[in-house]
Amino acid sequence: MGAWSVLLMTSLMLAGCSVLGKRTANEPPYKVLSQDGEIEIRQYGEMIVAETVVEGSYGQTSGAAFSRLAGYIFGKNRAKQKLAMTAPVLQEPVSEKISMTAPVIQEKKGNAWVMSFVMPEGYRLETLPVPLDDAVKLRMLPGKKVGVIRYSGLHSEHNLRNFAEKLTGWLEKNGNRVLSGARSASYDPPWTLPFLRRNEVHIDIE
Repeated sequence: MGAWSVLLMTSLMLAGCSVLGKRTANEPPYKVLSQDGEIEIRQYGEMIVAETVVEGSYGQTSGAAFSRLAGYIFGKNRAKQKLAMTAPVLQEPVSEKISMTAPVIQEKKGNAWVMSFVMPEGYRLETLPVPLDDAVKLRMLPGKKVGVIRYSGLHSEHNLRNFAEKLTGWLEKNGNRVLSGARSASYDPPWTLPFLRRNEVHIDIE
């Protein structure tokens, strides 16, 4: 299956075949602990993600990473099993040092980004199909408290940095200790009109 075919099929799953890109994909459950306009503090439970690392800039790596992960959920796994698409799609820069146990590298080599798909509820690591692509890794994420800022428009590296700065400022002003870098969370297919898109920036907090 070619990259464009994978992208189109995944977009259709995210959009529910809507011209405007209406979301029908499930989201991981969370509890809103507090809210201030477009900013929320959320509590997420444990979740499993399939993730992959691609070298390059944010824009350069998005398509390749998305296609690789979409291939996994469309059956590029040992069980040839298809998995439900969930939202959001997460993307963040690879940190300078990252545990070899998960995801896939120990040290940042140049400019690299990691993209993650959240796996559907009801699976455990041992029950998910094994990826055929060695560049796709499955990882269990512990429950965490997350600061979130929501915005519409394009999910670009510029917007990631801009809204991360706004969110970090708000978190620090309100006495929250930041525990992670910022990651983007995208909920809509590519053809969704920019002003209708739901994008977020997530930062883990204590």
